[in-house]
Amino acid sequence: MNKNTYIITKSDQLAEVQVSYSTKIKAQDRKKITSSKESVDVLRSVWSDKIEYIEEVLILLLNRQNQVLGWCKISSGGTSSSVVDPKVIFQIALNANASAIILSHNHPSGNLKPSEADNQLTKRIKEGGKILEILLLDHVIITEDSYYSYADEGQI
Repeated sequence: MNKNTYIITKSDQLAEVQVSYSTKIKAQDRKKITSSKESVDVLRSVWSDKIEYIEEVLILLLNRQNQVLGWCKISSGGTSSSVVDPKVIFQIALNANASAIILSHNHPSGNLKPSEADNQLTKRIKEGGKILEILLLDHVIITEDSYYSYADEGQI
């Protein structure tokens, strides 16, 4: 057998991996995001009632026309932080065949100022997205009354 030849056989010792994305929303009925305010409105419509209690991280998944394909909660943490694994974000984006994402998280304290950890996360997701051709359009920090948009502040 040639060293470069591989034989693939069915085996009970291999996990089958399936990729799936399903929607019942017609393309013309999808919400188009054209501003940070619109993304925040969509995010607020799906956010849990814990916005002032625990930090949560959500993403919006968008197609090439910036229409919302869906949303996903990435993590839920404590009162001051939430662990975010970029691999999970990109796994979900790839499964949805998303061309872009909007990252978001809340600050239960009500403070809109991004932390250094927020800045580093934004940078990591933006850089990872470049390789996969999945644009990070914005990272929004949401509080009960307001929001901070990295895109609006020229930080993306």
